[in-house]
Amino acid sequence: MAAQPANGGMGMGGQDALGTASDAQSLEALPKIQQALDVVYNPYSSNDDRKGAQSFLESIKDTPGAPTHGFGLASDKNQSPLVRHYALSLLEHAIKHKWASYSPHEAEALRNWVLQMSRDVAKGDPVYLRNKIAQLWVEVAKRSWGTDWMEMDSLLVQLWQVPDSAVHKEFVLVVLETLSDEIFNGDDMVVQVREKILSKASVEIFTPAVVLLEAFPNREVGPEVRCGNEGWLARIVDLLRQCLSGDVQNNEDLRSCAVRAFAVLYTLMPWVIPKSVGVTGAVPVICEGLRASHIEVQKASLEALHALYSRTSLDDVEFLELVVPLYGAQYVTLFRQLFEWSIIDPDDIDEDKYQLSKKFSEFMSYLGNYLERRFSALPTDSSQVDLMGFLQLLLLVTQNQSLVVSIPVLVTWGRLLSHQGLGHDIAATTAVIGPLLELCSARLIRYESLPEDSDDPTIRLLFEDTDTIPERHLFLGNYRRYASQVIENIVQLMASDAMKHILGQTENVLTHLYDDSPPLDIANYSKVSLPVLRVDARATVIEAALKGYTKWRNGLRSSGKQEATRASDPFEGGLEGWCNRLLEMKFEDPLIRKRILQLLVAFSTSVLDNNPSFMLKVLEHILVTWPATHPDYKLYSDAIKDLQTESMVELQRLATRMPDHLLDVYDQIAAKVGEMVASGTLDEKRQITYQTFLFTIIHRSRRLDQSTKIQKLQEFLTPIRAQWQDPRLKQSLSSHANFYELMGLDKAQGYVMRKRMHEIQDWGSVELDEEGKALQIELEARQTSLPLRLTKSFLTCSVEKIEKGQEPLQLSSILWQDCFPIILPELLNFLSYAHASHSPNNWIGLPPETRGVVDRILTDRFWQSGISEGSKDDFYARVLEKKHTFEGLASTIRGSIRYVRESCYAIIYCMTRLDMQFYGFSELPGPLARAALAEAASLSSHQLINLLNLIRYLVDHCPVPLREHFLPPLLEACFRQMDARVAGEWTKLGQQQGVESAGDDLTEEMKNESILRQLTYTSVMLVADFLDPARENTSKDSKGSSEDLRKYPSLRNFCLMHSSIVEPLLIFCTRVVRTRDTRCCSIILRVLKSVVPEFDSLNPASPASIGADKGNEIKHNSNHWIPAATASAIREYISRDIIMASVTSLHEPYFVEQQKELASLIATIIVHYNHLSSTARDVLVSLPNMKPEEVDKGIEFMIRSGTRSRGQRAVILELLRDLKGVSVSEMGKISKSIGLPSSQPTSRKTTRSMMAQKFMTAPESTNTNGDNTNGLDGLAGLFEI
Repeated sequence: MAAQPANGGMGMGGQDALGTASDAQSLEALPKIQQALDVVYNPYSSNDDRKGAQSFLESIKDTPGAPTHGFGLASDKNQSPLVRHYALSLLEHAIKHKWASYSPHEAEALRNWVLQMSRDVAKGDPVYLRNKIAQLWVEVAKRSWGTDWMEMDSLLVQLWQVPDSAVHKEFVLVVLETLSDEIFNGDDMVVQVREKILSKASVEIFTPAVVLLEAFPNREVGPEVRCGNEGWLARIVDLLRQCLSGDVQNNEDLRSCAVRAFAVLYTLMPWVIPKSVGVTGAVPVICEGLRASHIEVQKASLEALHALYSRTSLDDVEFLELVVPLYGAQYVTLFRQLFEWSIIDPDDIDEDKYQLSKKFSEFMSYLGNYLERRFSALPTDSSQVDLMGFLQLLLLVTQNQSLVVSIPVLVTWGRLLSHQGLGHDIAATTAVIGPLLELCSARLIRYESLPEDSDDPTIRLLFEDTDTIPERHLFLGNYRRYASQVIENIVQLMASDAMKHILGQTENVLTHLYDDSPPLDIANYSKVSLPVLRVDARATVIEAALKGYTKWRNGLRSSGKQEATRASDPFEGGLEGWCNRLLEMKFEDPLIRKRILQLLVAFSTSVLDNNPSFMLKVLEHILVTWPATHPDYKLYSDAIKDLQTESMVELQRLATRMPDHLLDVYDQIAAKVGEMVASGTLDEKRQITYQTFLFTIIHRSRRLDQSTKIQKLQEFLTPIRAQWQDPRLKQSLSSHANFYELMGLDKAQGYVMRKRMHEIQDWGSVELDEEGKALQIELEARQTSLPLRLTKSFLTCSVEKIEKGQEPLQLSSILWQDCFPIILPELLNFLSYAHASHSPNNWIGLPPETRGVVDRILTDRFWQSGISEGSKDDFYARVLEKKHTFEGLASTIRGSIRYVRESCYAIIYCMTRLDMQFYGFSELPGPLARAALAEAASLSSHQLINLLNLIRYLVDHCPVPLREHFLPPLLEACFRQMDARVAGEWTKLGQQQGVESAGDDLTEEMKNESILRQLTYTSVMLVADFLDPARENTSKDSKGSSEDLRKYPSLRNFCLMHSSIVEPLLIFCTRVVRTRDTRCCSIILRVLKSVVPEFDSLNPASPASIGADKGNEIKHNSNHWIPAATASAIREYISRDIIMASVTSLHEPYFVEQQKELASLIATIIVHYNHLSSTARDVLVSLPNMKPEEVDKGIEFMIRSGTRSRGQRAVILELLRDLKGVSVSEMGKISKSIGLPSSQPTSRKTTRSMMAQKFMTAPESTNTNGDNTNGLDGLAGLFEI
């Protein structure tokens, strides 16, 4: 027999390998095995005795007589099941690790032993023994079926046909299920070596011969491996038909066979030829399983259906044959009955029924998606398709009280309603569309803000289905997003009726808002009261409806249907009337007033955008809506501040969206603003807001010519220019000490020292004296004297929500071109000093021995969901209470530094939007990199996140031709800082976790870990974005055309071609491979796998390159951007350091879920670099117990033509099998070492499906290069304390 390279080392050889253990040796060994097993399983055995016994049992496996002992014990029915199971593990070890060393005669003998035990299985044998024998059959098949062993299928058929033996049928089903799963889903190297043979043989024996002939009429005739023409799919369907016609409720044999048969179908359906499913009549039989009177059979049947219809590639013919019948009235009724039966009681959850409901919902979503995808092929005959019944079934599932059950079909509704033909048909179905709109509207309430002890079944099931608060929030955010999409689609389809209904309901809610709730009590104010939540939900409904209405109206306009457009005018008059009534409603709650204000602006800037009179009413409402705060009622005052802030935001939105309407009344508005400013009642923020409002009207107007705009707008910028040119500012920024004087931090240091704050443990318990309160006021006042807020505000107005190439952005470039040279030198000083202020060494006003207090002063307080004690409102209330304590003073001090730091970030971001006005300064790159990153090591983790977001924008917005000039110093410093901080913080965290913590220390440690994971993720995504292979140079990046930009390297190649950038970048990636964060580790592994081929290059002049890899699927493409010397050095680093990091992680239990990804990366490195360097191979050979010949055989197979990536990965997993870590839950199990049955049943199916898990995570961003300034905020919203 030809040796297979995957079957382990040379354990036995010659004729004596299997059968010559003498009787004396056997008699001597068997009692010792029995005794050792007794010791292992005796609860009173000492640890030393148990370890010794385990070592003995392990050593038996490598003795020449091990297979003989195994067969002798396993086939002896008088032995205990545990002894027999251990005996089977001896045979398993021989097959898995020594098969290649056996002669054909020995292999046949071993196979015959397995066949004999298979024929001898009996009902009295424990299930785990029968399954183990089936696994041995599969292990033999993986090594010899299709070459040496051609009669396997006929042997299975013989076992299948054993009269009146359910046990043998179950045995065959286990073999078939395992074979299918391991051949098409597994990572066993043995399978990968013979993958073509095994997969072809599997298709052959499962598929009816008539289908094979039709599907592959010209296929090569190979060795005959099948028995009979029907194939196993047909046999299994026939068996199911028989089982389901019997009493599966009470007959255990029937039930067990049915469940096993469905399990085989579950593994077959993802790959089997669809035609064979139709020919064998599988679908009706599987559906019949849903009628079964036993939940296990129903669940197994549903799993098989789920596996079949999760396939997305069925063509029109297959759709008609396999999918359309399920839209018929017979099956719709069956599905409805099943789902109604599966509905659970939240007070007494039946877990089986609940899991069935969740799986059924996903199955329905697949059918619904096919309806949308293949609607053009759907028969119109109502006797074939009960479309109304199916839609009502989808509605029923969506209405389920469990949001987890509801959400898959909710997503499907979005697809159905978006379909051009189907959407209108559904909209005409009042019985469906009305309840669906009601449901989505009702479920836009913020469930996460409702009391946890609510009797609402939806909330109770939500807590049952989600593990953490962040997960719950993400899920609810996804649910609201999909519900809003459905509302938007409905309104787009039936604008007038839907809008009238939505607005009528909202008006009714507002009119009766407090009917069942107590009136507003500002002393006990709550931001999440039921009235607030109701108004928020209705406002969210209307916002979604406005999007749909706008799309409907735009569709009419683009189609040129003037009559229809005119018909919408009277209705929009009705919308104005509704809004006027809304304006007249009076509410005291600031958050309700805030939501109403947002709605009024939304109406004004969308459906009523041609109604200037209404817009002016809204403007007046904003200007007069400025309620006074109530300092005695902190939460209420906080809500008023929210309203005030939102008023300023909405004012700016009006100016941005409707500048020309406002231009008509500009003089009156300017006069009114002048009066308000002159009155002296406006604080700095409000005053700047009104000025930027006027600025934006002029800036965005389409009616004024450019010269007029420039003349008017320059008046706004003159004060900004004057502030930056003030000699006193330049003097204040000439040194760090002067900067402290400018900010008042010199006085703060003196106060901290005099009050000996470093000696006080509880700062929150010490009230400030009058000097301390005066210091707080002065620190806050000093911020208003700086030019930062004014500059940031006007720059933001100049670039916000404007695309490149648009006239307003060109205007901004002209406006600011003379300002940037004045601003930038001082701005970089501000940034540098702000960063340096986080280093205690720069607080020279404090004695060195007391500077440890600086870290405490500058440590932000923040609330984190799921970690911090109490609610976010409780946290803010505690902070406000400590305003005038030492803790409050520390908050004011760090707030001053944060104000400077983040204002600088925002200003620089806005500058990057103006292209050459910023990037064109030849002297800027070095000073900018130093100002931003030289002192970044002093920043905390969450502060560094914001800085990295700024770096991302600096890189994204850099014009392609200027990258070479601008980016190298910035990227090099950035990657070095990322590496130092992330690696250092994870090391520190590991040391902390080695020390037991409790109480506040544990909470702080959890906060730190959470922020560190966010920092790591931000850093990793930065790398993934910069190295994205799909990211190309586009005309948006520069004034040049796309053709002109092709002469420049992409950002990915730019990073890889500069050794100063790629070296720290790869060092950072290497550390992340070892970082205990599975999400980040997985992302970096994928990034590295994509990067490896970029350094795979052959010198075109070398002989080795001539005809290299001819016929091999591996492509060795030289990246001409990367210098040969750089490529060579990087290859060596990757081959050495990254492989070692990957092997080390693969060894650790923490990374057990990443083992396939780690192995894939190692395989990719070897495959691409093996022809250039032996380093990767040498690293593997240097590992403990690694045999060079096995490594060489594995590499030979990996680089062989036609070897797939799954096969390459399998080789690495096999080579490192003894180094792979196991999950913590598997550690210490005796079965792991001696092959005994696990107490835990194994299953591929987890409680939460892949689809359900997707709904628990944040949606993938579709715009990584957006121009949203909010991206700079990052976590800043958490740290405004």
